[in-house]
Amino acid sequence: MFGPITIPFGVKLLFNTVKLKPGVSYDDIELTLAEMCSVVKETYGNDKGGFIAGQVFRFSGFVSDEGSLGAGRGTDHDVVIVTYWRSFEQHERSHADAVFREKFGALAQMCSESKELGYDMLWQGAPEGAPVDVKGAAQPA
Repeated sequence: MFGPITIPFGVKLLFNTVKLKPGVSYDDIELTLAEMCSVVKETYGNDKGGFIAGQVFRFSGFVSDEGSLGAGRGTDHDVVIVTYWRSFEQHERSHADAVFREKFGALAQMCSESKELGYDMLWQGAPEGAPVDVKGAAQPA
């Protein structure tokens, strides 16, 4: 559940930003989010539907002065869900599934906004000499 992931080149990345309703915390959505992610992993993983891997991040509040341009210092979301798929069409089929829609609907009731944007991978790399697993993905040292 919390192990390293391997991301093959050429995948589709779906980046979902989630804004929680006032008074709702990450602790309030944690179980619902875990159930939703489990449905995706178990139902659509590997050859079953094109899901490769996913990650969930909570905004920590820090903003990089060195990597940020412009005046904005905040964010319009609290949580991001990053998923990797073999194709955008496979991702969309998973979201049309009744079981997934039920789990996502439970999360949506605690959110004021959610937006999911798709990206094509253009580059990936690891530093020279970084530990690499047998599939070629850099692993934490």
